[in-house]
Amino acid sequence: MKIAGDWLAHPGTVALCAALQAAGHQALFVGGCVRNALLGAEVADIDIATDATPPQVTDLAAAAGLRAVPTGFDHGTVTVVALGRAHEVTTFRRDIATDGRRATVAYSDRIEEDAARRDFTMNALYARPDGTVIDPLGGLPDLLARRVRFVGDPAARIAEDRLRILRFFRFHAWYGDPAAGMDPAALAAIAAQQEGLDQISRERIGHEMRRLLAAPDPAPAVAAMQATGTLGRILPGAEPRALAPLVHLEQRVAGTGPAGRWLRRLAVLGGPDPTAALRLSRAEAAALARLNAASALPPAEAAWRYGADVATDAMLVMAASLGADLPPGWQDAIAKGAAARFPVAAADLMPGLQGAALGAALQRLERAWIDSGFTLDRARLLAAVPHPTPAPAPHSPPPPSAPPRR
Repeated sequence: MKIAGDWLAHPGTVALCAALQAAGHQALFVGGCVRNALLGAEVADIDIATDATPPQVTDLAAAAGLRAVPTGFDHGTVTVVALGRAHEVTTFRRDIATDGRRATVAYSDRIEEDAARRDFTMNALYARPDGTVIDPLGGLPDLLARRVRFVGDPAARIAEDRLRILRFFRFHAWYGDPAAGMDPAALAAIAAQQEGLDQISRERIGHEMRRLLAAPDPAPAVAAMQATGTLGRILPGAEPRALAPLVHLEQRVAGTGPAGRWLRRLAVLGGPDPTAALRLSRAEAAALARLNAASALPPAEAAWRYGADVATDAMLVMAASLGADLPPGWQDAIAKGAAARFPVAAADLMPGLQGAALGAALQRLERAWIDSGFTLDRARLLAAVPHPTPAPAPHSPPPPSAPPRR
């Protein structure tokens, strides 16, 4: 079997592989680029495995006029930029020891040892520069069946890196066949070792959850996370019941594609604020707060206060959470609210009103305007404002009488 794709013929990729092979080394595409090419999916990152060591890769790249960057030199990885395209070139490795977060590795010259240390069989596929697929562990049938399966013993793979628990669910969401279910051995190992996630940094957990929730349909994977205790471990109080209805609604509503999709799905999981648990950025936390606030408002008001996109997200979240359909006319209401402009400014009430009284009056007018369906104009709103009557100026005291003459 061979893979194909424009990326294989990129002049920089061809030049890099030729430089390695001319020096007697192997140059094998590996991992995601091979997997995605076999599935007909987009190839974004190009990883190359080789028996050349990092210093050899660096020297060969320089001799070929390519730029080598020591991005992971101590772990065997050099990034080679060839004619504008980046390639992660990593020496064949085998694990010597691991603490569940990071491994101590040694270089190897055997592809079998390199494949044996990878996480899933679908990621242990290699391809020569001409596209010929090499399958040292028999992972090709798993990939074609969209079966996510750990390499070797699932418990051993998880013990090497506890983050592989979340990677298992993410890969199932993106590449697995939901109708076929999940590997029972993998789920058993995950349930037995999920407390190991406590050793993993919240940044890494958040990174995995963003990518998982961005999948076309993460609902089956997240349901399995709950069944194994994983979801409650990383997001205490989260409940995936409304996630599948949300995905169904998203598929019906235009304009609710990948952009921002994962955050909307995080909102529907509920539970306490996930900002600390997933190390959300300030922008992400603020966006989630706006979405939660908009979910408590009618669609038109939500659109006026937060914009059409946030209001749309809020409607989807609320409908999914309630197990209800979207109400008739909700999109027209959002369009109306997003286009509305409050016709009164603070200056219209001054100088008669100042300070707290001014703020309270503006809030009352705003509420009346929203309740009217944004129909009350400036004149009618201002006519409803009581203008205080100016208090009379105090009388000046009479001048003191002149002292009597003596």
